[in-house]
This record gives sequence, C-alpha cells and structure tokens, in this order.
Amino acid sequence: MWQGVVVLVLLRREIGPLHWGAVKDALWLRPPHSPRTGRIGGRLWWVLVPAMLVVGIEQLLPSLPVPADRDLGVLLRSSEGHDFLSGNWPWFAAIVVMAVFNTILGEELLFRGLLLPRMHGVFGRADWLANGVLFAAYHLHMPWAIPKILLDSLALAYPARRYTSAWLAIIVHSLQSVLIVAASLALVLH
Repeated sequence: MWQGVVVLVLLRREIGPLHWGAVKDALWLRPPHSPRTGRIGGRLWWVLVPAMLVVGIEQLLPSLPVPADRDLGVLLRSSEGHDFLSGNWPWFAAIVVMAVFNTILGEELLFRGLLLPRMHGVFGRADWLANGVLFAAYHLHMPWAIPKILLDSLALAYPARRYTSAWLAIIVHSLQSVLIVAASLALVLH
C-alpha cells in the first residue's frame, strides 16, 4: 500500500500536477506498443499468454521450504483456515483490499510503472533484467520465495519493457491475487 503513495509522491515531483494523461504516460499505463511495427493494442495483448504460462509453470517447480506460519496455502487448506474464514466477510474484504493494493496499486505500479521506464538510462538494454533482480531483492523478507519471484519478475518485466506497457505485468501479477481472492471467497461462502 505504501508503494502507491511513494509512486504518487515521486511522480508529482517529476511531472508536476497529476493529470491522467501525464500519469498514464509516465507510468506506462497504456496498451502494449510493438517496437517493430508500431501497432498498439489489439493482438499484442496475446503476449499475456506466454507470460502467464511462465508464471504458471514456475508454480510447478520445487521450491525452498516455506515456514508453516508464512504459507497462505497451508492456512487456506487447514480446518482452522476454513473455520476462520467461513462467513467472515470483514476478513474477506481485508484480503481483497490487500490484493488490490499489493499488486495493482503497490508492487507493479512501483516496479514496472515507475522504476522500469526510468532504468534504461542506467542499465540500457538490461533494464528489464535489473528490474527483475531488484524486485526479487525487494522480497528479502521472504528468502525462500526469492528464486521463484526472480523467475516471475523476469516474466513480468521483459514484456512490460518490450511493449512499454505496465498493464502486461499488472495483469499477470494480479492473476495470483485473483486466485487467492477466489479461494478465500469459496471459504467465506462455505
């Protein structure tokens, strides 16, 4: 959630008044744009499919051991999690708010919206790679997840950079949040 505030403060300092047109351009909140043909949107949205596949396949890879008290999947599968979330609409609302602020208005807006467009000057063509490594390092509080996060972030940063659209990364990253919200809703309704 704090990431969105940081983005707004830094963007205000960079572009002045926050008019939607200027914000949209500064944060790459626009349809994908082909660097080869100049085409905008349309079939270019299909680039989401391979990015989603990479993130999905990555979930099948073995991972480092996760502390049981930090594994949301364990909670959602446990009887305690079922009992806790059953009919618990306030907690479901909190999960939805956290999902929105974590992916759309948080991490992706900061890393792919604000930082990635500005990293080319320092890292050149490797800007997307540096952005992915920085995103993985940002998750230092979850060291067991960093290898998978690095793969995820590269699958998010490359298409965002190639097609100058943060929406590509926002959509793919948000799929994880959609799954968490859907699983939580199923338990709330149970």
